[in-house]
Amino acid sequence: MEFTKSLLKGKLIKRYKRFFVDVNLNKEIVTAHCPNTGSMKGLLDEGNEVYLFKHDDPKRKLKYGLEIIKVKRNFVGVNTHRANKIVYHGLNNNLIRELRNNDKINSEVFFNKETRFDFLIEKKGQKSFLEVKNVTLFRDKNIAEFPDAVTARGSKHLLTLIDAIKRGYKSYLIFLVQIQNMEYFKIAKDIDSKYYENYLMAKKEGVKFLAYRCNISSKKIYINKKIKIIDE
Repeated sequence: MEFTKSLLKGKLIKRYKRFFVDVNLNKEIVTAHCPNTGSMKGLLDEGNEVYLFKHDDPKRKLKYGLEIIKVKRNFVGVNTHRANKIVYHGLNNNLIRELRNNDKINSEVFFNKETRFDFLIEKKGQKSFLEVKNVTLFRDKNIAEFPDAVTARGSKHLLTLIDAIKRGYKSYLIFLVQIQNMEYFKIAKDIDSKYYENYLMAKKEGVKFLAYRCNISSKKIYINKKIKIIDE
């Protein structure tokens, strides 16, 4: 997935009210939209290098949007709205080895009245649901983790993926690691032990878990490597 224009580099001042970040951009302080409502644990130190997208829409209240934060020499993609676009690009270009050569790829498909999954994939008559989780947390130098806060919604998705299997679908969940240089992935069970329990149960029931790392730059982000999931 390519950005339609190059990103602008600045220095993070602070994030506040979940949706706003102040950034020093060319010696001017600007307020940008933060398209990530999560905790963004470990990413928000003052002075971190950040990259902003400048919007051309005159109707937008905020001209800039936060896209990337550089932490410990690693670019981290923080725009959760781009995660599905990155995965869609990966599916269309056969970058996800377990989900290649699909006949149909549908986005945002309802499984029931309460839950919709990010993708419904069809291949040779087999239908598979795919849920995407954007990963931005790393505490060790080469291990990505999810979640970065307690996520009841994430646990609900795991249980619903199990239900999908019982109804004849295949179920996949991809941890999209938008962090450079990661070689491993694990569930942050110290942050959300219930999610870890549900993850183990879903795995036992047949949900397929994948972790793929992205190549990230100020011009594009795309899936480039499968990484190993560590179960502890």
